[in-house]
Amino acid sequence: MIGQTVHTWGILGFVGERLRCYIELLKPRLSFLVAFSSVFGFVLGSTGAMSWTSLIMLGLGGFLVSGASVTINQILEKDLDALMSRTKNRPLPTHRITKLEAIWVVVVTLAVGLGLLLQFTNTLTVILSLVSVVLYSFVYTPLKRVGPIAVFVGAIPGALPPLLGWIAATGAISYQALVLFGIQFIWQFPHFWAIAWVSFDDYQKAGFKLLPSAGKQDFTTAIQIMIYTLFLLPMGLLPAKLGITGINSALVVTVCGVLFLGQTFLLMRDCLTQGAKAKKSALKIMFGSFVYLPVVQIAFILDKM
Repeated sequence: MIGQTVHTWGILGFVGERLRCYIELLKPRLSFLVAFSSVFGFVLGSTGAMSWTSLIMLGLGGFLVSGASVTINQILEKDLDALMSRTKNRPLPTHRITKLEAIWVVVVTLAVGLGLLLQFTNTLTVILSLVSVVLYSFVYTPLKRVGPIAVFVGAIPGALPPLLGWIAATGAISYQALVLFGIQFIWQFPHFWAIAWVSFDDYQKAGFKLLPSAGKQDFTTAIQIMIYTLFLLPMGLLPAKLGITGINSALVVTVCGVLFLGQTFLLMRDCLTQGAKAKKSALKIMFGSFVYLPVVQIAFILDKM
């Protein structure tokens, strides 16, 4: 009896560990943010009574498709992940799961995710979701070792979720949807570059070349981060100007944009006067980017509702 109990717990432990690895592959926090951005676009695009079923299925489908995409990324970069401190403990580099298992995770999550989107949204949403997976996994991923053009390419699938949400709600691409896409597209540059600055040594080990200015941590790169962050100020006001949202969210976006921009000036200052502190300033920009986007999107949603 005791032996059977131990055996049962052993099986349960094995299954539990496998499930934890599969969930880790999906990068739940990142995939949740992607799903939230899709829901954000859906809410802003909805007119009249909103379909809560479509909203929930859009979020779930977006989460699964995003999870499939980042899993493909980890499969392709398995050996490179093993070289970097920030990624060496992922399931594939540590051999906690096999490459074949990871491929099956991709097949299942992508099929279910696209199936949900097809059933509860529309064909255009599904097509663009698939385009996003291809761009991120098979174009952006190999370009990371080529040069900073990878950031431009990666910013496209990174900015698609709110556009997809709008299309899921309306069935069409409109100038309002492109504005939402544009905000998230511009946001990608200070976000990506701050991460690349903070993770510079790790990225060097893997041969990733994401920083502009010939891949250097210098004042020129800091200026480019500042310029793209500056663009967020007028871009963030367009939803209010076009009547998508109102003045309340415009005030929130302006305050967030000014605070975010201020962090880039600190980076520029540190590059000129205290080079050793520049990494800390870049880290603040990275965290600032994580805060900026959800706060702005929540403000837009609340203003719309």
